[in-house]
Amino acid sequence: MINKQVPNVKEAIKGLTNGMTLMLGGFGLCGIPEHAIAEMVAMDIKELTCISNNAGVDDFGLGLLLKKHQIRKMVSSYVGENDEFERQMLSGELQVELIPQGTLAERCRAAQAGFPAIYTPAGYGTEVAQGKETREFDGKMYVLETAFKADFSFVKAWKGDAAGNLIFKSTARNFNPNMCGAATITVAEVEELVPVGSLDPNQIHIPGIFVQRIFEGKGYEKRIEKRTVRQKT
Repeated sequence: MINKQVPNVKEAIKGLTNGMTLMLGGFGLCGIPEHAIAEMVAMDIKELTCISNNAGVDDFGLGLLLKKHQIRKMVSSYVGENDEFERQMLSGELQVELIPQGTLAERCRAAQAGFPAIYTPAGYGTEVAQGKETREFDGKMYVLETAFKADFSFVKAWKGDAAGNLIFKSTARNFNPNMCGAATITVAEVEELVPVGSLDPNQIHIPGIFVQRIFEGKGYEKRIEKRTVRQKT
């Protein structure tokens, strides 16, 4: 049996260098690869292009990389929870490519499946479609969007085994499955790493063929962006 387990996050991100393009799973702060991001901050990797739904918050998630100006370009769908993101974008310090959320997911999935591009109706007739090929299908116009090309994909799962099989938990699944296998190297960090054969095959969301490295992380913070509580009655 192929063993893809590595002992720690340092080994997991080995080969990551300045200027690379990365995919990072998560939605807000839910399901983000916390340990991989923290290690990038510690290594002071710079000039990164990051493909992710958003950039976390000012003091957590990808916001930590933004704070140290380690990200050159963000390819995202949402930027509303990060003041530093907004400041860098408006000042011209950060390159930003905003993409419709579904298009972002499908460009990841196209890369995963080996498709060079997809056609989508999202963005037709807007700035999103400027400079891109458009085509009509059954009386409806579509925009050609190319698959992403990334060096590393970093995802977070609930459980996994040494063969790289992954199970995600609830909404923490989000963009993570689409990013598995969508880059040259996919690194999965999991809350619990179990022996091969322990996972129910019917419950596996991503088979190990899409993962190159896997490690178990400890002490996940799982921070909530906006905690809302009901008023006492």
